Amino acid sequence: MKNYKKNSISLFGSVALGTGVMIGAGIFALFGQVAQLAGPYLMVSFILGAVVAGFSAYSYSRYSNEFPSAGGIAMYLQKAFGKSLPTAFGALLMTISMIINESLVARTFGSYLYQLFNDYVPEYFIVVMAVLLILFSYLLNSSSNNKIEKAASITSVIKIVGILIFR
Repeated sequence: MKNYKKNSISLFGSVALGTGVMIGAGIFALFGQVAQLAGPYLMVSFILGAVVAGFSAYSYSRYSNEFPSAGGIAMYLQKAFGKSLPTAFGALLMTISMIINESLVARTFGSYLYQLFNDYVPEYFIVVMAVLLILFSYLLNSSSNNKIEKAASITSVIKIVGILIFR
């Protein structure tokens, strides 16, 4: 593969990151809300979501092969639109959506833990756990790509095994 730098995240690591995000946000945090809103059309919504995700994944893989970069969506937008207002706006929207997603997953994590210990801890425990998870995520993402890849791989395997066990 051309232009990849040493210590970049591997293919396995990037798949683990994607899988972890999909399972974390998509299944653990949003599934109940989607099921409630979609009602009898739940499977249709999942199939449509898979089609959209498939096109997205195909586009990202084609673009990343053409323009390898650690900059993610912001770099792809810059390649497509140059240094312009639409590029900045798209990158900002992506950043905001990631912040909202991280907050949602962190809050859900805190809520799940609270349900395990609600007889022993006050309700603000949810927020404390959410903030601690965000802080941990920040520290992990500020470390090396190797640590990020290892953490993503471990958590993805745990999530997949958990789904297989508790399905």
